[in-house]
Amino acid sequence: MQRENFINKINKLSSKGVPFLFLIDFELKKPQVFTLDEAIRHKVFYNIKGFSNYFQKSNNQTISKLEIFPISKKRYLKAFEIVTENINFGNSYLLNLTFPTRISTNNTLEDIFVAAKASYKLLFKDQFTVFSPECFIKIKDDLVYSYPMKGTIDASIPNAEKIILGDEKELREHYTIVDLIRNDLSIISKEVIVTKFRYIEKIKTNNKELLQVSSEIRGKLPEDWKNDLGNLLIKLLPAGSVSGAPKKKTVEIIRKAENQDRGYYTGIFGIFDGKDLDSAVNIRYIENNKKGLRYRSGGGITSMSDPDSEYNEMLNKIYVPIS
Repeated sequence: MQRENFINKINKLSSKGVPFLFLIDFELKKPQVFTLDEAIRHKVFYNIKGFSNYFQKSNNQTISKLEIFPISKKRYLKAFEIVTENINFGNSYLLNLTFPTRISTNNTLEDIFVAAKASYKLLFKDQFTVFSPECFIKIKDDLVYSYPMKGTIDASIPNAEKIILGDEKELREHYTIVDLIRNDLSIISKEVIVTKFRYIEKIKTNNKELLQVSSEIRGKLPEDWKNDLGNLLIKLLPAGSVSGAPKKKTVEIIRKAENQDRGYYTGIFGIFDGKDLDSAVNIRYIENNKKGLRYRSGGGITSMSDPDSEYNEMLNKIYVPIS
């Protein structure tokens, strides 16, 4: 669907109070919108905080095996050097560097969709599944909210919460992304404020527990926002937490460093229920291509980043949350 058609369809549906599901890729080349009936017909299934169109029973609801075969450290370091060189030149302050990792599992994408525990889940035909913990934006009572996530640590590390909250690199990264999201929301809303700064959430995975650091930002939308919802969404993209700052130049560097399209990975998806909207950033993402399954992951790079730590963080984010 062309971008203009996407925008027009969303504006038409939202202005009439018709519920729909939307999906937008990182490059903004293949945005899609489905009425809820269309989503089922196209085998696009979702579960957003318990609101779901998936009622089948999977034969396998446990994750029995998840082996990873990561890209070489050499390949990662080549991209990392491109990023840090641009950061040193002042072209970017924060850049989210990502790569696909080949994985092997006995489970299907549908199995993983069913078994994963996450606030936002999507199964797109037989092409990919998402089980994201990160809200993109939420709209309720004419207020827009965003919850950027920056900062992850293994919960089993002694004093893990104190360490992650006291880490200077993580703190600077979080300040940068909160400032970026605040500026983004200011494009479409007024009275933008940070209502919560750096709170901790715990995530249980198939092999460990993680602590994730988030913030909450809020703005007030114009009363007629439903008439222009398609444009409002596009104006906020790509999501700041999975691109970087300044956004336009950072995305150019991402293209050079990663040397491949992300597609729907780090794009967004969400539901408009006829009155309010909830949406997610497409992270914790497994895709099925000609070469098998790929789990896409990454992390934020700043001037203080250590390449070995960032490489390990990318691998540590390869998991399926199970409770």
